[in-house]
Amino acid sequence: MVYRPKLSGIYLAYAVQALILFQVGYSIYIGDFFLAIVGFFGFFLTTVPHIVSRRTDICMPWEVNLLIALSLYLHVAGHISEYYDLFAPYYDKIAHFVSSITVSVLGFAMVLIVDRYSGLRLTRPMIVFFIVIFTMALGAFWEIYEFVFDNLFGTQLQHGLEDTMYDLIFDLVGAVIIAVVGNFYLRRVEKEEMARMFLHPGQ
Repeated sequence: MVYRPKLSGIYLAYAVQALILFQVGYSIYIGDFFLAIVGFFGFFLTTVPHIVSRRTDICMPWEVNLLIALSLYLHVAGHISEYYDLFAPYYDKIAHFVSSITVSVLGFAMVLIVDRYSGLRLTRPMIVFFIVIFTMALGAFWEIYEFVFDNLFGTQLQHGLEDTMYDLIFDLVGAVIIAVVGNFYLRRVEKEEMARMFLHPGQ
């Protein structure tokens, strides 16, 4: 399976990164420097795949980079431009859904790469199960972060048990979708070939 990146897709990912920087600039303009720092950290996270690509054999497809940038943009813009409040409660659920899709894809890539280099010889059901568990674990960690942040700084990231449960449900839906898609492809393509999608050519 040979992966050929599309320049239009790469530029689209760059455009979303630029939108994050625009949010950072807007936050500085309105004098909210704390959110500006949060937004800039979100932008930095979008550059991590590029940093990893330069230092390792791992090279994420542009679609994955776009998902990472989009999920981080949704959260950054949700806070800085107050989209969480303006489009409540739907915006939060969409952001969680996109993020869960992103995390699931990253989990899928990670388990394929680890299996390739470690010789674990994971079976297809084990890989599918890992995608769901990995996504739900990070989803739970995110909810803990929101809970701790609210209690320490008096923010309102969480809005009760129902909000938390719906967030986790949307996380689960995203994880199951990627698990099903991953299972579909693993039935038709060798996992070693799938792993090459996330590695530099020739690896």
